[in-house]
Amino acid sequence: MVSVNNIAVIPARGGSKRIPRKNIKEFCSKPMIFWSIQAAKNSGLFDEIFVSTDDEEIANLAKKLGAIIPFTRPKNLSDDFSTTHDVIFHAASFLNDANYIFDNICCLYPCSPFIQSEDLHEAFNLLRNKKNCYIYPITEYPHPISRALQLSKDNRISLFNREHEKTRTQDLVSAYHDAGQFYWGSKETWLKIDQIHSNAFGLPIPSWRAIDIDNEDDWKRAEIAFKALNYGS
Repeated sequence: MVSVNNIAVIPARGGSKRIPRKNIKEFCSKPMIFWSIQAAKNSGLFDEIFVSTDDEEIANLAKKLGAIIPFTRPKNLSDDFSTTHDVIFHAASFLNDANYIFDNICCLYPCSPFIQSEDLHEAFNLLRNKKNCYIYPITEYPHPISRALQLSKDNRISLFNREHEKTRTQDLVSAYHDAGQFYWGSKETWLKIDQIHSNAFGLPIPSWRAIDIDNEDDWKRAEIAFKALNYGS
């Protein structure tokens, strides 16, 4: 029996399509997953750092970086349709059955070099005062979504919300989106609540620390921003 308080689980499958081998591709001189593992270590919050992967190369690299690989992720949880909750639920169930006693799980995405230790701490402090919920970082949309436009096949513009066509932008309600970095939840929450976004409290972070990396252009932009933030321009 292993007794711990907080654990980190990094879901890192091997089948990324838009950016091949995305989770271990070199980002600012280190494998991408290094930055998430390092952020977890630097926070001092976690008794153990686990990586859930279906890929032997990722598993071996994660071990070298100090993470634990307790299992090989099943194929049915390694495709494009597997949700974050499915993957963490599997990890939580496995560790629970393996006699790990733990209270909280933080899912850290492997392609999130902008994760900050202070954000992990602040989110965890929020979690300690909440029950049956998730805590994750959010960031504000750069333009009010109430003024969003849609385009027809012949390039004619129409508004999603015509009632706000003449409303001043400063009078519109701010909207936020998931920063795509990490999710805190208690073990019980991960095992019982499968809807992360509708059962959560948000930690607002600035947009310049929330860069979604989905294609090569995003990758280049993220490297430029990361170098500027960490090494100076």
